[in-house]
Amino acid sequence: MVTIEQLAEAALNGEGLLLRSLTQDLLGERPVLSECPKPQTNDLRLLAAADSLVELFALRLRQTPPRWAKDVGPLPEPIYLLKAATNMKRLRILCETESPEPLRKRGFYAPPNFLEFA
Repeated sequence: MVTIEQLAEAALNGEGLLLRSLTQDLLGERPVLSECPKPQTNDLRLLAAADSLVELFALRLRQTPPRWAKDVGPLPEPIYLLKAATNMKRLRILCETESPEPLRKRGFYAPPNFLEFA
């Protein structure tokens, strides 16, 4: 069983292919996201990524996110979930202005359709 913590780690490590694969596996299991366990870590970046991703999936699947998904606020520095966004100005601007709200509110930036077609 795939965990939201695994997805968060892949996102933070810039492992896009692994992140998409794990997302497919997780969503293929038809999870009840409100029951998704909180990652057991004190790493605020990992918790913020997990919170962002589980809220993103809950929004798209019209489910309620787990209660713990509100625990972490924005990160002090932005994180671009596509490596190319750090070098490509137009992509960076797209990510900054169109990133899905669950990601953006914690300082993560990605295109508007991020992980829709995992």
